[in-house]
Amino acid sequence: MTMTSGGARSKSGPPPDPNALRRNRSDDAEWIILPIGGFAGEVPTFPLPNVLEAEEWYWDELWAKPQAFMWDRLGMKFQIASYARTYLESVEPGASATLKNSVLRMEELLGLSVTGMNSLRWKFSVDEVALKRERAERVKPTAKSARERMSALDNG
Repeated sequence: MTMTSGGARSKSGPPPDPNALRRNRSDDAEWIILPIGGFAGEVPTFPLPNVLEAEEWYWDELWAKPQAFMWDRLGMKFQIASYARTYLESVEPGASATLKNSVLRMEELLGLSVTGMNSLRWKFSVDEVALKRERAERVKPTAKSARERMSALDNG
């Protein structure tokens, strides 16, 4: 029996970059734009049994994120509930490293990390008006009037 070498592997190489220059390739999947304001739909009921108050709180926090748009579209309420429960267990004192690593993997698979969003080809929509306003505020002119500039020459 021989082992094959080379070839494409899942997660090999850098994650896709939404701002890369070569975005118009025919084999390039489209990026999904997530609504910047967060999920506007109805938050589903926590689907797992014996729900804790902290789980309900975190569940609502998660469903307020823009990623929830895709979770709803893909019917991922059980995966999100599992993540919420596991995350809360992982932040308890004495939680195992294995549990914490599981949470990190789940965050990537659910698009809750930058790496995860890139691998899923999800990106946030941009509020163009706010972006232009922010840029304009950063570039406010600090030049003095012509009279002030001329008076500086007269004194020197």
